[in-house]
Amino acid sequence: MGAGERAGLEARLAQLKAISENPATPSAFDTTALALGDSDARIRRAAAWTLGAIRDVRGRALLEAALRDPDAPVRGTAAESLGALALPRSREPLEAALRDSEPRVRTQACWALWAIHDPASRAALVPLLDDANPSVRWSAVSAIGRFPTEAAFPALAEALRDAHDRVRREAILGLGRLVDPSIPTLVRPFLSDPARRVRVAAAVTLGRRKDRDSVPALLDRLQRDESWVLPGVLVALGRIGDPSVAPQLVGAATRAEAWVRVCAIHALGLLAVPEALPVAREALTDPAWAVRGAAADCLARVGGADDLNRLLERLEDEHPWPRRGALHAIGQLGLTAAAPRVREELKHPVPEVRLAAVWALGCLRDDGAKEALVQMLRSLGPTPGDAHTITEGDGGVKLLSDAEGRLFDATVQALSRLSQGEGDPVVLRAVADARARVRDDELDRPVRLPTFEETRPAGLTLRQLFDGVLAAADDDELGC
Repeated sequence: MGAGERAGLEARLAQLKAISENPATPSAFDTTALALGDSDARIRRAAAWTLGAIRDVRGRALLEAALRDPDAPVRGTAAESLGALALPRSREPLEAALRDSEPRVRTQACWALWAIHDPASRAALVPLLDDANPSVRWSAVSAIGRFPTEAAFPALAEALRDAHDRVRREAILGLGRLVDPSIPTLVRPFLSDPARRVRVAAAVTLGRRKDRDSVPALLDRLQRDESWVLPGVLVALGRIGDPSVAPQLVGAATRAEAWVRVCAIHALGLLAVPEALPVAREALTDPAWAVRGAAADCLARVGGADDLNRLLERLEDEHPWPRRGALHAIGQLGLTAAAPRVREELKHPVPEVRLAAVWALGCLRDDGAKEALVQMLRSLGPTPGDAHTITEGDGGVKLLSDAEGRLFDATVQALSRLSQGEGDPVVLRAVADARARVRDDELDRPVRLPTFEETRPAGLTLRQLFDGVLAAADDDELGC
């Protein structure tokens, strides 16, 4: 390839990269779709990736056709992008790709089916648990484990025997989503697995199952396991809910490792024992931002009106995570006196803080926030977007946030709470206008609310969220 050809190739790849970063680019879809038929596999691969990045559903048929591309990386990227679209109609083409000769393609097809989340794919995925490639087996068991049906039990139980620790880990996590009473007995031995990621998965699953019989083994792990396993053990002990473990959790809250202190405080909050309150209050001024954030979150469960000033102090924190935790606590505890200060956080540059402020104002039923929330809703769209790094901790650990993609739904929810029983025409009009901007197929997706929202019904969709706000409105109220 001559210099001119290389420059032309690089320019076209740069064009596709720019489209992936700005889907609103004029003719973005047409340009990308045309590139998917290029004679150069590198262009086709970039085009396949871009169609997934811009999440344009018109690319579905093109990507499904690209699953038969002669170039394996193009096929794998097409499968990956179909996973980004996560459209149920792509299930059968992706199941066919599970038989591809290249492990990468089989792996990406598994993850795409994981994203589509249709239990009907289980039968096509099970044979891949015997695949020679461990990445394929790991991806297949991850997808099977996402289907919480009892039919998945035999395959997941068999995968516990796999020699690869990632496969065992995903099998344990998948079993944790099922309700079979034999699961804790199957999982407890893996608290002693040689691989730490497997021990963590076992702790997580036993915690989810609230398995009290595993408490002695978990306490043993707490005393002698490496520090990277302790967070999973601590959270499991909190979820199980045995108050007798509170002294051990209080002791762990003084450990040198910040991530261990975070999880100990979180576990104490889950237990909601009296010992949690002094620990959380003291940790509000911990040198580590993650610990300060966990302490504020803990106060959301065990704090009270006496903590108002402490939480307001955290709203001045230089790091967004403690501010988010303080907003969570203020909203959860119903500290209405803080509402004017909470409104100021609607302008914070970090989406995670704005999201928590929106949620808190809805919980506080703060009428003074209506106008600001209406204006915010008019500027938001329902697209989920990508997760962004809030900060990096010790050892390069990154804290990712998808708050920007949750702001739209959370603002609708907050306005719903503010207008309950009143039918405020300004609110109703703003919500109706927002609903009109959402594609019909997007209305049936699950709502995206803050992760600490605990009152939403299981399976609540965006359509139901809108309908709950607009149900009391008639044509006259909307000015139609």
